[in-house]
Amino acid sequence: MKSLITGLLLAAATPALAAPVDLVTLYKDLHAHPELGFQEVRSAGILAAEARAAGFEVTEKVGRTGVVAVLKNGKGPTVLIRADMDALPVKEATGLPYASTAKGHYDGGEDTPVMHACGHDIHMAVWVGVARWMADNRKAWKGTLVMIGQPAEEISGGAKAMIDDGLFTRFPRPDFALALHDDSRIPAGTVSVPPYRALSTASFMDITVKGIGGHGAYPATTKDPVVLASRIVSALQTLVSRENDPFQPAVVTVGSIHGGTKHNIIPDEVKLQLTIRSYDAMQQQRLLDGIMRVARGEAIAAGIPDALMPTFSQGAAAPPTLNDTPLATRIKARFETLLGKPRVIDLDPSMASEDYNIFGTTLGIPSVIYWLGGVPQAKWDAAQAGGPAIPSLHNAGWAPDPAPTIATGVETMTAAATMLMPAK
Repeated sequence: MKSLITGLLLAAATPALAAPVDLVTLYKDLHAHPELGFQEVRSAGILAAEARAAGFEVTEKVGRTGVVAVLKNGKGPTVLIRADMDALPVKEATGLPYASTAKGHYDGGEDTPVMHACGHDIHMAVWVGVARWMADNRKAWKGTLVMIGQPAEEISGGAKAMIDDGLFTRFPRPDFALALHDDSRIPAGTVSVPPYRALSTASFMDITVKGIGGHGAYPATTKDPVVLASRIVSALQTLVSRENDPFQPAVVTVGSIHGGTKHNIIPDEVKLQLTIRSYDAMQQQRLLDGIMRVARGEAIAAGIPDALMPTFSQGAAAPPTLNDTPLATRIKARFETLLGKPRVIDLDPSMASEDYNIFGTTLGIPSVIYWLGGVPQAKWDAAQAGGPAIPSLHNAGWAPDPAPTIATGVETMTAAATMLMPAK
């Protein structure tokens, strides 16, 4: 299989780009042209054109900007393979010659720089490579392959939008679901298969901290919401450090704090944005309840009147991503045979989150997501020797090594798919 995968990195036709490109060139193009959630028109068009050229039946605009490509190859299981397409509102700082200079905005938001800081460009390039290989090697498998390009993973809306738009009624319902995600914790050319816990549940909460504004020279005449918000941020840390079972992972992060307009004006309100993460529904509710309790308690301690108590707005939580353990065990063994055990690395569960499991385990479909190492080997070696730290996902400096990362992604994903859809 290795020679076949290597061949995928050679020139192949990509109609949407109107030029022969290999997967690395395709990746660089996708990286330079990122799109935010539910705006992935160009990216979706490239995936759709590639799948059509490979012989798939393709439907676009599923769940607004999603792509569904179906390839039937005789009787056998149905396997779903997902790649997410959206980017992040991050200003790129990699210094790469193909760095993004794109800008965009979410509905109702302000214009921001946009970057593929989470590696969805890698995922799309791998998706294209898998589609090509599976179409060119139909003697190696039997069944139905459903490949989807998912929008809006970063805002946890794309998976639900595709299902609400008939993903599993208009198209074949899978017997298995597969996905991969690039990873900044392991070097390019390696993978990791979580046996069960993969990604946490995540809730989002907005808090409006209210006060009584006034002149900065006369704070005694005000109820300062900036000071109150600062106290709330500090106090929230005790929900994990002093109230949480240390054997149950939990995260409470205040990712945004905004208030005020000028040096000498105490504002009337400050807005906080939080992400809350765990692996257990009851624990997640305890954290959410605790946040509201702490915020109200700090407001009472600050002398805020009842009419100005903090208000809360909570978004829908993404479910935890939990791998089907028997399936994960089979896939890990397949990868160890394919790559060798040293290239299949065990990692701790991640406190990141996403909505992939809506396609799988939450619907009773055996599902696995695995991690695809992306760190350039030289940078990995330097970091292990005490050199510069490796940027994490969502960091403006995240830059995976495309050639070995994509090649390993195509090699492993096609191996997992053909294992589930054997020719005999």
